[in-house]
Amino acid sequence: MNAAQTARTGFDVAAMRREFPILSREVYGKKLVYLDNAASAQKPRAVIDAMRQFLETDYANVHRGVHFLSSRATDHYEAAREAARRFLNAPAADNIILTHGGTEAFNLVASSFVSPMIAPGDEIVISEMEHHANIVPWHFLRERQGAVIRWARIGDDGVLDLDHLQSLIGPRTKLVAITHMSNVLGTITPARVIADMAHARGVPVLFDGCQAAVHARVDVQAIDADFYIFCGHKIYGPTGIGVLYAKPHFLSAMRPYQGGGEMIREVGFDAVSYGDAPHRFEAGTPPIMEAVGLAAAIRFLEGIDHAAVHAHEQALLAHATRQLRAANGVRIFGEAPGKGAIIAFDVKGVHPHDLATVIDREGVAIRAGHHCAHPLMKRLGVTATGRASFALYNTMEEVDVFVAALQRAREFFQ
Repeated sequence: MNAAQTARTGFDVAAMRREFPILSREVYGKKLVYLDNAASAQKPRAVIDAMRQFLETDYANVHRGVHFLSSRATDHYEAAREAARRFLNAPAADNIILTHGGTEAFNLVASSFVSPMIAPGDEIVISEMEHHANIVPWHFLRERQGAVIRWARIGDDGVLDLDHLQSLIGPRTKLVAITHMSNVLGTITPARVIADMAHARGVPVLFDGCQAAVHARVDVQAIDADFYIFCGHKIYGPTGIGVLYAKPHFLSAMRPYQGGGEMIREVGFDAVSYGDAPHRFEAGTPPIMEAVGLAAAIRFLEGIDHAAVHAHEQALLAHATRQLRAANGVRIFGEAPGKGAIIAFDVKGVHPHDLATVIDREGVAIRAGHHCAHPLMKRLGVTATGRASFALYNTMEEVDVFVAALQRAREFFQ
């Protein structure tokens, strides 16, 4: 079936799988079927090798050293910033802040940009399908400064209600912060339309791209994003590194997020002055090795035919959706047109955690729980779901194994 799949999509999945060493392993005596990519994707040899080589040949701390290794490490680190700029089509590398993860990037925006302008009653507009990383920092502002969180509705199919979103943007709105792709439903939101809505009211917009960045081409200039966030580990890079893009006039006006080395210009006994962006937001020793891995992951993705990958992932999604629809007792959540390669589901009479535990013994790794999206679970009327999420290395055969394991698990609990 791999050959047939290659013929349909123009993508050689067998060759791609050979780039990922972990996919050759077995669990519980079964061939690994890894369908937890929305939580974290596996790493290609190119990323593993780049990080190992850096540690073996070029490792040192960055920016402040004058010796050879420090210069080499600084070059690697700044090359990662440039790689992130290319990946997002940002105007300049100075628009890119390297953080310790996507979550830190949200907190940076909340602390440095939004918090100073919040008075009691001021509003942040988000949607019902946001990840906790794009919810909890706004709750901090609600608890500490009296901010109001306003929630844009989604339909039963998982589509964002744009009319309702537009109605929520008013004179007290300080930020619109919306996912570019839901980590549960796979819904892809119309980013440029949302940005235009916000900008028509003079409101900046932030997009959570942690899921979208690996499945869709992102152009922050085309969508007119004021802030855009993604993380390394979901684009086949390492954990411990994230990227925040921001327009330069916002960066220049934002106060520092953390204090320490690197982010200063001069420190005295009774005064301190801060460096320019992006370094003023990168206090202390940064994630250097992780930046090397991020750059390698971006180069890896740049070397792949994106259209072919997209067709392959959509074929996987369609195949899995057809089979789950035909399966007894399975309910799918979120079927928005053009959605990304994620399926959230439940099985009648079986708790998702029990289901995931049983099919794990078949070698199949899925996610079960609330997926860091409690408000969305409440909107869906459930406490948890199963979630299968697909990547460029997954195959049609793996979908079949997953569905068969699901059916056996259901029979086990009957």
